[in-house]
Amino acid sequence: MEAVTAPKPWTLYASRHSSLFPILMFILSQFCRIRADDGGIEELATEKEAEESHRQDSVNLLTFILLLTLTILTIWLFKHRRVRFLHETGLAMIYGLLVGVILRYGIPSTSYHNKTPPSCTLKEGPVSTVLLNVSGKFFEYTLKGEINLREIHSVEQNDMLRKLTFDPEVFFNILLPPIIFHAGYSLKKRHFFRNLGSIITYAFLGTAISCFVIGNLMYGVVKLMQVLGQLTDKFYYTDCLFFGAIISATDPVTVLAIFNELHADGDLYALLFGESVMNDAVSIVLSSSIVAYQPAGANTHTFDASAFFKSVGVFLGIFSGSFAMGAVIGVVTALVTKFTKLHCFPLLETALFFLMSWSTFLLAEACGFTGVVAVLFCGITQAHYTYNNLSEESTKRTKQLFEVLHFLAENFIFSYMGLALFTFQNHVFSPIFIVGAFIAIFIGRALNIYPLSFLINLGRRHKISGNFKHMMMFAGLRGAMAFALAIRDTATYARQMMFTTTLLIVFFTVWVFGGGTTPMLSWLHIRVGVDPDQDLQPCGDSFQVLQGDGTQSEGQSKTKQESAWLFRLWYTFDHNYLKPILTHSGPPLTSTLPACCGPLARCLTSPQAYENHEPLRDSDSDLILNEGDLTLTYGDTAITANGASSSSGPEGSAGSWGLNGKRSDSTSEDALERELDTREHELLSRGTRLVFPIEDHA
Repeated sequence: MEAVTAPKPWTLYASRHSSLFPILMFILSQFCRIRADDGGIEELATEKEAEESHRQDSVNLLTFILLLTLTILTIWLFKHRRVRFLHETGLAMIYGLLVGVILRYGIPSTSYHNKTPPSCTLKEGPVSTVLLNVSGKFFEYTLKGEINLREIHSVEQNDMLRKLTFDPEVFFNILLPPIIFHAGYSLKKRHFFRNLGSIITYAFLGTAISCFVIGNLMYGVVKLMQVLGQLTDKFYYTDCLFFGAIISATDPVTVLAIFNELHADGDLYALLFGESVMNDAVSIVLSSSIVAYQPAGANTHTFDASAFFKSVGVFLGIFSGSFAMGAVIGVVTALVTKFTKLHCFPLLETALFFLMSWSTFLLAEACGFTGVVAVLFCGITQAHYTYNNLSEESTKRTKQLFEVLHFLAENFIFSYMGLALFTFQNHVFSPIFIVGAFIAIFIGRALNIYPLSFLINLGRRHKISGNFKHMMMFAGLRGAMAFALAIRDTATYARQMMFTTTLLIVFFTVWVFGGGTTPMLSWLHIRVGVDPDQDLQPCGDSFQVLQGDGTQSEGQSKTKQESAWLFRLWYTFDHNYLKPILTHSGPPLTSTLPACCGPLARCLTSPQAYENHEPLRDSDSDLILNEGDLTLTYGDTAITANGASSSSGPEGSAGSWGLNGKRSDSTSEDALERELDTREHELLSRGTRLVFPIEDHA
């Protein structure tokens, strides 16, 4: 008899309710399909949102490109009609304002939701990234910014305006480097270096004076606002000094453009251009030093001597480190272009030059220095050394490349300024602060220019005239650097008020002072139409330039060059050692270094140095002026006012000549005489005669 096994409970249930299985399977399949459909819908919504965001970004960039295109066409029309009352930067700001008005008020806003957003209380400030756990799934959210309460239901429009507000790092890492590098690379060294003492005084001491004058005056304005109940949040003394530092950065781009077009006085151009280039660098380092000012103790906004000297040390360290880094990278680029065959491939040569120059800014910022200072001095070093190693095609490419980048970046920034007046969502308009800022920058500029000009004239025989002082006072425009420094940090109430005020100051100075440059030149009787090749009269040089009719040029005097002894020492060292080491030009090192250094000299001297009979391609380096026994140097030939002439040619020999034509200690008399005749013929063909004055012992 077989044993009977009792069925298991679930088997009995299945046998009795076998008809329920299809129903259960159908319900389960439908549930899975619904979940899959929900996941697909979520993915589809995410893809659609990403596509819409991409389209919006394209529209934003297209807006700026159309602004630049319209600006270029209008610039052409103004140049064709010889309109000078409005510069291209002012025009770009006007177009930016118009587009900003349309985007702000012409596009209807729609809301994503009509419910009150959930609220929460944080003990600390808002964090940049938030992780949320929603039903077991983790989602990452990033902070976009603060939304005004009155626009809390216009999230879509806020998102559009927020996308039009660029990250401040875009300005510092992408737009500023070509502007600053071009300033150094296109520097007219002849006018710049003969006014170097005055430029450094205005840039360093003048910027510091302007910063502290504006900072203290604005602190008084802030106290007045507190008394009148117009201040709704904290505004410290260090904030006032920071505002003084960023607003002291001048940018007379409009004035300099008109000067260049009208060929205004070269020394006035050099003073304004040199001051604006150098004080941009000083302003950014000074603002960083003020931010680094942190007194010990509970009250971090009181004066502390140790913190003050620490800030001074930070200033000197950042500036000197940035200067050294820019110069070193320029020297490295010069060596690479000298000892390689890159000149055989102009495209690779130009690309390397571009990348090395741009990396200077990023490397300085990554190392904690200031990229503006580094890239400025890198540009000056590249123009002085590397430029002479480039092929003819690369010299044209590099100049045109950075000129175009400078033009586009500068006009982009000014267009964005106009746009930001309406698209930036955290403006703080304070009439008292704005009016006080205008008065403060006027007083700060006056206390910068007039007292320092008086002190500078004590050491100059060729004085800075009153008309020059008034023009420099008038030309203290604010521009791209002040705007970039202001927009870099707009997190606090004080910084938002600074940003709004800086925008209005830039608008006013560019439109009013920039537009009044031509009438001011006429009213001050500043000479225009000056030929830079014949305007060889430096501030303080000991020679004169006479025109073809024998008349002396206006404003020329028998004076000596500023700091000529230091300049002469530098020129001698540069011409005899640095130029031969870093370029293919200059005398061979075998003729300048001691005999014991012969192997090293032959290793560092390129073969082209022995074959190069032509002067440097850099026209600003053709003329080198010295004090005492005046030396007028063309290429490798020097004519001295005390009756001597020397030439360092390919053979490395030097000869001295008296004014009577007799030779002493020279083995190349005929060659030197032909060289002197050629130089004299070149000068006379330009209608210019050099007169060497008798030494003035007064």
